[in-house]
Amino acid sequence: MAEIDAFRSSLDDETLAMIDSLREIAGSAHPALVESIKWNAPNFALGDMDCITLGVERKGGARLVLHRGAKPRSDAGFSFEDPDGLAKWPSSDRGVMVWRDLASITRDEPKVAQLCRRWVEHIGPDA
Repeated sequence: MAEIDAFRSSLDDETLAMIDSLREIAGSAHPALVESIKWNAPNFALGDMDCITLGVERKGGARLVLHRGAKPRSDAGFSFEDPDGLAKWPSSDRGVMVWRDLASITRDEPKVAQLCRRWVEHIGPDA
């Protein structure tokens, strides 16, 4: 996709490696996820619901955000467990993970992949 290629070409080699690693992790969370560029970053949606968005940190590094779309939703009765404490949760339906280097992403990859799969299954249309 041209917009993804354009985004990738704007990154330095180290940041590109981190973002590509996170794109692979996020994209493998569910076979129906569709990748696009939204909010100037790679975004993964399940149907009409944006649910995983990546980003580049201003001071270096990369982030992965688990969420339930752009607009705030009521979180009454909504809960999700992050047993490994991988993310910071500013709300019950928004988890943010930040890494400073590719080695950290590689170290966390199995747990992050599992968290992303669980997240998409939890918020998906069949949930």
